[in-house]
Amino acid sequence: MYVETDDQRMIARMIRQLGEKEIVPHRMSWDESQEFPIPLFRKLGTQGLMGVLVPQKYGGSGFGYPEYVTVISELAQLDGSIGLSVAAHNSLCTGHILQEGSEAQKEKYLPKLASGEWIGAWGLTEPNTGSDAVNMNTIAIQDGNHYVINGSKNFITHGNSADVMVVLARTGAVRDPHGITALIVERTNPGLIKGRKENKLGMRASETTEVFFDNCQVHHSAVLGKPGEGFVQALKLLDGGRISIAALGLGIAQGALNAAVAYSKERQQFGKPISSFQGISFKLAEMATKVDAARLLIQRAAFMKQEGLATTKESAMAKYYAAEIAVEVANDAVQVFGGYGYTKDFPVEKYYRDAKLCTIGEGTTEIQKMVIGRELLKG
Repeated sequence: MYVETDDQRMIARMIRQLGEKEIVPHRMSWDESQEFPIPLFRKLGTQGLMGVLVPQKYGGSGFGYPEYVTVISELAQLDGSIGLSVAAHNSLCTGHILQEGSEAQKEKYLPKLASGEWIGAWGLTEPNTGSDAVNMNTIAIQDGNHYVINGSKNFITHGNSADVMVVLARTGAVRDPHGITALIVERTNPGLIKGRKENKLGMRASETTEVFFDNCQVHHSAVLGKPGEGFVQALKLLDGGRISIAALGLGIAQGALNAAVAYSKERQQFGKPISSFQGISFKLAEMATKVDAARLLIQRAAFMKQEGLATTKESAMAKYYAAEIAVEVANDAVQVFGGYGYTKDFPVEKYYRDAKLCTIGEGTTEIQKMVIGRELLKG
């Protein structure tokens, strides 16, 4: 039995109050213009939301994974783009430094990331690799006390705006899982070049770009953990990342459900609210059941992650199911709204567009099934 804590309730109240003033009034203009609202993230940092899992000694909130899930899902109810960017900042860039960084690296970067003073990015995906990460073409060659990085990444959240990025680069043979190294690259590093910003279906206020490396030189002290262990580190990190995207899907689904329930009570047809029709009430019941099932899967994975248990299968299950039902629930919400659901005057069309990313980012639905199947068939 998973019981919501006082901290989770406090976080949810705080985000709802902040969101009504700082997010909801702007979310459609951000979406239309594809603006990445950096001042908002600075403000979220002052509220402890940019370093949720970071210990207090490094300036973070010092919360655990159950509280982190609350942060992402509550933000996603308001705007999936904001939830996505906070998730990427916390679980990937900041999370990688927290998980693998030396004490000096943690002291240097975590306070700035946790406060929102710096925005973080994480560079794994490449144009021709996708899920086949060990086949990456970005290389880092050691030259004395430095590594020289050449190559490119794409679909990088905050790729142009980030102040610091954790980059996965090949330092060994192609397809060798122990031939990839994680390096910290600051925006001011010569050779780190901004690329094209993607024009996306949804999550449009969360910046997604290409990134290029042209003889980008970093000192050997920028290596996270041991050279050659970057891919192994990334696999561990993605167990937590899948919980992030699952929470994102949960928030989008819950937001779409809330909107559909409220509208069904207000919309009159044939002299009574449409919520009184069985076709609508049954649809809402199915939506609510899917949302609660996703929540329970996520809570289990978050609890296990917090306890230090292996969560590969459970995180993949949570991500797979929550992502898929986010699409289904958002689709049903549009149907409840009818013609109005197809317009930008109501929020459900945005939930519908935003939801699809959850089935792709940090491992597609198909990859999650592969992971779950592999874990089931072990031994």
